[in-house]
Amino acid sequence: MKKGLLIILSGPSGVGKGTVRQELFKDESLNLAYSISMTTRKPRPTEKEGIDYFFVSEEEFKEKIEKGELLEYAQFVGNYYGTPQFYVDQLLSEGKNVVLEIEVQGALQVMAKCPHALTIFLVPPSLEELERRIRGRRTEEESIVQERLAKARKEIATKDEYKYVVENDDVVAAKEKIAKIIKENL
Repeated sequence: MKKGLLIILSGPSGVGKGTVRQELFKDESLNLAYSISMTTRKPRPTEKEGIDYFFVSEEEFKEKIEKGELLEYAQFVGNYYGTPQFYVDQLLSEGKNVVLEIEVQGALQVMAKCPHALTIFLVPPSLEELERRIRGRRTEEESIVQERLAKARKEIATKDEYKYVVENDDVVAAKEKIAKIIKENL
């Protein structure tokens, strides 16, 4: 069986990575598997354990870092996020094309370890639109919104580190562009 392709879908918080990923997964011809990330942050009301994230304590997360069990990890607005290595390796060996939907800090770590990965950076049409999306969630205090916006400005500056940059001005159009990129790289 042919080993799958590792796909990094990255971009600033609020750019729509999750929404675009959900659209991509409707296309069965892409043979995608989602790499569920691990986090120490509390679940949002609509998030489910083992589907959106693996929610763990800070102690559990730090233990996994020490044991080298994470492909990447980052600390962001007071919480840890990371990708379990075993889970990704298992999916790739099954021939699945594994999508890592991760923040920039983690993506850069994976790029260093896996230079063959397909890297896609999702950008918003503008910083104003990004702010509107983040505020539209209504899940964070103003100080967190400001942290996310400041971090987004820095992250957008890293877009040239990625093989592809796709603007998320329209979810369906962004999904179509990314699907075409994936098919070209299989």
